[in-house]
Amino acid sequence: MSTTALAGIKVVDLSRVLAGPSATQCLADLGAEVIKIERPKEGDETRHWAPPQFADGTSAYFSTVNRNKQSLTVDISTPEGQEIIQKMILDADVLVENYKVGGLKKYGLDYDSVKALNPRLVYASLTGFGHTGPDSHKPGYDYIIQGLSGLMSITGPEQGMPHKVGVAVVDLFSGLNLVIGIQAALLARYQTGTGQHVDVSLLDSAVTMLGNVGMNHLATGNVPPRLGNAHPSIVPYQVFETAGGQHLILACGNDKQFAAVCNVMGQDWNQEERFETNPKRVLHREALIELMQEEFLSHTRDQWLSVFEAAQVPCGPINNIAEALAMPQVIEREMVIVLPKNDTDISVLGSPIKLSATPVSYRTAPPNLGQDTVSVLTNLGYTAEQIEKLQQQGVV
Repeated sequence: MSTTALAGIKVVDLSRVLAGPSATQCLADLGAEVIKIERPKEGDETRHWAPPQFADGTSAYFSTVNRNKQSLTVDISTPEGQEIIQKMILDADVLVENYKVGGLKKYGLDYDSVKALNPRLVYASLTGFGHTGPDSHKPGYDYIIQGLSGLMSITGPEQGMPHKVGVAVVDLFSGLNLVIGIQAALLARYQTGTGQHVDVSLLDSAVTMLGNVGMNHLATGNVPPRLGNAHPSIVPYQVFETAGGQHLILACGNDKQFAAVCNVMGQDWNQEERFETNPKRVLHREALIELMQEEFLSHTRDQWLSVFEAAQVPCGPINNIAEALAMPQVIEREMVIVLPKNDTDISVLGSPIKLSATPVSYRTAPPNLGQDTVSVLTNLGYTAEQIEKLQQQGVV
């Protein structure tokens, strides 16, 4: 019988919106017990980011990153609410928060305060700019960080305005970095016996995402331009229009593949001195792409894909979201999961982590607001009378 990788790990989740909850959902999928702390009445603001929403009224946005969690409503601005969180911290392994730097100190829930309660606690913070530096006090938003980090300066058509990525990619990438940091801190705890502060920021994560383009600048001092769908160091490696107005991606990574492309297209471009190697093709990019684009218009997308795939040339269509989620490969890999919720079913995106011995588990749909408040407080030792009083006071 298989177990889950993080079975026995208890997580107090003070995060909200996308980046932090994406990290805690990943931990929950891996088997951790995650208790999501939400404000009474309002809850996580993404509960109200609708439409679209499911039949039971749960917003699609909230459902993206909140499965496998319990929902406990607590007003942490009250002494009684702070006491509840402190009791939870006593036997917790991880606390995740995405408040502005210093925002939890007034509640006695900052790292220095809570590590005195539980020195083994891994305290994970996800902020816009990190806990150090001249901008650490500023709030962080994915869109703003995409601009600040340089990501938008290299995204979009060569002419016109810079573009953001179509999803909040910095939030999601930062959430993954937080998971890595949390798991590293848990492993370190087995050696040292103590927890530590995990400090991940949106800006740091976005700068890391610059990857080879950022390294191109460090190597040359040049400012990388926007190239639209082209690649700064490989040609041809971009989108082409085909007959009928459809598009395909051709990813030709070396000279052998380019020779195969030329053979498929019935051309001898690879025998021309200006196109014979990739560095030369990069220098003469515009001339080659013009020739190729003209030829691509002679056949449909599917016709080109068929012959390129037969020649083992990397290529692919540009699917819309419905087409992508209906792909047999996506279905076979269980990347769309159906979960029961409120007498109906909802579909959610699956986890990309596939473990052979300790697989992820899909246990519960995104919770209703406060649905686990009574059970969590009961487990903490609160009596029915005490819980009722807290409810009457608006603490929970």
